[in-house]
Amino acid sequence: MKTYLRASSMLFNTPLIVAPEVLDMAVRWANQVMNLNIINIGAQAADPRMWDDDGAHHSARMQLEEQRRASIAATGVAVVPVHGVLVSRAAHMNACETMTSYEDLRSALRAAIDDPLVERIALDIDSPGGAVSGAFEMAADLRAMAQQKPITGIINFMAASGGYLLGAACTELVTSRTSIGGSIGVIASHLDRSQALEKAGVKVTTVYAGAHKNDLSPSEPITDQSLQTLREIVYSSYEMFCTTVAEYRGLAVAQVQATEAAVFRGQALIDAGLADRMESPQDAVNNLTRAVHQQRALRAQSSRVAVRARAAQALAQI
Repeated sequence: MKTYLRASSMLFNTPLIVAPEVLDMAVRWANQVMNLNIINIGAQAADPRMWDDDGAHHSARMQLEEQRRASIAATGVAVVPVHGVLVSRAAHMNACETMTSYEDLRSALRAAIDDPLVERIALDIDSPGGAVSGAFEMAADLRAMAQQKPITGIINFMAASGGYLLGAACTELVTSRTSIGGSIGVIASHLDRSQALEKAGVKVTTVYAGAHKNDLSPSEPITDQSLQTLREIVYSSYEMFCTTVAEYRGLAVAQVQATEAAVFRGQALIDAGLADRMESPQDAVNNLTRAVHQQRALRAQSSRVAVRARAAQALAQI
């Protein structure tokens, strides 16, 4: 019987900055898998690229990369996607579910920062959030990189919880009329499997040393001590979340807390101080491209003026 230890550790007894409905969906999936013994639930829905000829797949990747490089050369804008559930490592990603890992996102942003052809970066955000582990480090790195090159966060069409944290760290944050953002809160769940195990005729005996070693065990009802531990983790993460967003958005911590983890749509997100302006995602990218084009034109004009000035100075010395 597969135990799904890694999935359990990512879902239960750990703080998550994720939309509650996403956690609810994940918990239902975990409950189904663990109780009904469904093995390899994603096996029949594997990524079709797994069946591609390696050479053809490599060729397609190379072609896409060439197209991306040509687009960046023409526009000066690199679009970096932040899609789906956020996880700390690429090893935690599931080919059957849209996910973004913090380590892959960090690498993509660093590549754009180091690329001399890139003048502006657009963070294309469509995420309900995800893991707390690594989220604040990723946001801090993003904030630091935004000091090197402007990074525009574009909500396309969800930036909830951890997804919003990354958007708040950008130089500016753009929303559309129908995009939603916010959900500045932290949530955690404890899975109690004790009754299910009892019905299955399974009795778990645990021997441990250290008062907290058995905290949040799924094999027994949650204890007062475990509940207090989980609350402390959630509340400390929530304080960190509100403080970080307040710093990035130039708000008072009380203003962020007053949102009570609500989600806001369009203009309401701007009115709450959580976004800067309203544009459709495509318009936002087009305007970034236009701004880069204007900057390039100004630099070219300045360069021509400088050349003429040097030429005139040289003639004057003849």
